Amino acid sequence: MSLQSGLDALKQKRYQEAVELLEQFCRNSVKHDSSDYLSAQMWLMKAYQATGEIEKAKTLCQKLMISENPQARSWAEQASQSFRQTPVTQSNASQKAGRAVATGMKLAMGGVGGSLALASGVTMTLLFGMVLALGLSLVFILGSNNPLQGLAIAIGITLVFNIAAFFLSPFLMDLTQRWLYQTRWVELAEVETLSPETAKVIRQVCQQKKLKAPRLGIINDQNPTAFTYGSLPNSARLIVSQGLFTYLDDDEIATVYAHELGHIVHWDFAVMTVASTLVQICYLIYSTARRFGRGGGDSKIKNAMQTAALAAYVFYLIGTYLLLYLSRTREYFADHFAAESTGNPNGLSRALVKIAYGILEEGSRTQEPSRLIEGTRALGIYDHKAAASTGTAYRITSDTQKVGRVFLWDMFNPWGWWMELNSTHPLTGKRVRALSTYAEQLGLPTEFDMGRVIGEGKTLSKSKLYGNFFLDVMLYGAETIGFLVGLIISVILWSSSPNTGLTFGAPLIGLGIGIVVKALVMFPDYKQAAETDILTLMSDPYASPLRGQPAKLKGQLIGRGDAGYKFGSDLKIQDRSGMLYLHYASRFGPIGNFLFGMKRVQSLIGEQVGAVGWFRRGVAPWMDLIQLQSENGTIVNSYHRFWSFILGSGSIILGVVLIMFLSS
Repeated sequence: MSLQSGLDALKQKRYQEAVELLEQFCRNSVKHDSSDYLSAQMWLMKAYQATGEIEKAKTLCQKLMISENPQARSWAEQASQSFRQTPVTQSNASQKAGRAVATGMKLAMGGVGGSLALASGVTMTLLFGMVLALGLSLVFILGSNNPLQGLAIAIGITLVFNIAAFFLSPFLMDLTQRWLYQTRWVELAEVETLSPETAKVIRQVCQQKKLKAPRLGIINDQNPTAFTYGSLPNSARLIVSQGLFTYLDDDEIATVYAHELGHIVHWDFAVMTVASTLVQICYLIYSTARRFGRGGGDSKIKNAMQTAALAAYVFYLIGTYLLLYLSRTREYFADHFAAESTGNPNGLSRALVKIAYGILEEGSRTQEPSRLIEGTRALGIYDHKAAASTGTAYRITSDTQKVGRVFLWDMFNPWGWWMELNSTHPLTGKRVRALSTYAEQLGLPTEFDMGRVIGEGKTLSKSKLYGNFFLDVMLYGAETIGFLVGLIISVILWSSSPNTGLTFGAPLIGLGIGIVVKALVMFPDYKQAAETDILTLMSDPYASPLRGQPAKLKGQLIGRGDAGYKFGSDLKIQDRSGMLYLHYASRFGPIGNFLFGMKRVQSLIGEQVGAVGWFRRGVAPWMDLIQLQSENGTIVNSYHRFWSFILGSGSIILGVVLIMFLSS
């Protein structure tokens, strides 16, 4: 698609067509420092203004203002004046909800997030107790004749390991940041030139809490994110990406910094560092005990080691979920701190939505997913996996009611609660809901009408949401349940009549039946798949990660879906309403996936296609691909259902064969 065709459409006032043509040209451009690419960006900004997409125009203008090309910078600085003359209307920009006149007002959390002290205390106590118990068991097993000496050794090892990790981890993180992301350390004065209110908030919080100003860093990456790490509050590091200043307004940037300062004030990174270390010690003990348990020697010690390995692994799993719970709780309290210290909970609500939008926009402009966003997922203010639905809604509308509707799934779908268990961050809808309650306490109108969302949620079909949820959870783990049932049956039958064939065959048959049953539910008939768009799919409050919804989409393939993997076989499709990941499965299995990613994917990027597949919604939405179609017919077939039935049937057949041959 040529640049001239986009310019012609703009001159002839076919603005929507101009946006599409110029966006496509920018996505297909390889050299982002070329004069054609910069020209396309400039005129795309004008096209956005003409179609009333003011936020997009502002974002593009801010990016051009920091361009390395002096002419582009000068043009953008002059163009930025036009935004002051653009009337703000309901059709071209959302009306910002207000903020409190004064800051520091105490806000009740109303049960949101639980108790920070209780969550920290219970989690740390349980984790420390697990590690200590496992350490003691290993010391005693390895032959300590003196229990008191064994106790001292176990405590000593635990403390030394944790203290070393506590004080050394920030310096190791500094090296990692510099190596992976080229973090640039800056003074507060530079941050003040980018966001005056942010500098004010940093000075205010540090003065009130008697803290030394954190070491400030900026990463030259347009994906908006922010995170903090360190050992002690007075030696904390607070890092943001350049994208934060591109996509957010001044007051919104300040609330993000306040959120990160909340982590510092609450000692979050210190507690999480120690807690993470304790969980890793559990895994270390598990792997060590398992290795000793496989060796020769005294069978008593081997059995004891195997028992210790099993216990350590169970503690590791429990500890992991405790750590995730603690992480989510701390995000709620950091949001609360930001609302109190800035008096602007609505600003943080907007910031979360705009960060999601920024991640989505940057993802649509690059063929490879961002290493920064993937690598800092647990540390960042926002889980990028949850960005697709929120960012998609904000991308096409300034109507906060439409944006808020995508939060229905977060608030009411039981799968949202189930999937959140494995996430370091609360679901976006729940965070925005909490921030809205703070705005109400301050007597402010809310940025997103969560009351309307809650009201609509109460009208949803409870039977459709919860009626089959327990069954669906069972089906979600059907292969594991089938294997365990088969194992239990084989053990019961072995006790009455030893049979080697049943011992090995029954679990495989159970596994195969579980895979087949799950596949029948996951992959329904797609022949009557409805043609729809990405936002409509993401706004469905009943969507499930198990029961696939057959759907047809029309859009452009814009890149790979696998972060940091140049031969990834998954794809990203974009239509006018948003972006969605497509999961591909070759008929030749993993080898076929690799070859497809290596040979075909690059040639498909930029193609206009029709995609048929099963839409699913977890923390991140995606589609299991069935077919990609072009004007000339089917160009790609994907085989998710095929492989499920092959694996299930193969497991059943293998189990039957083992029973027949080993039982004879």
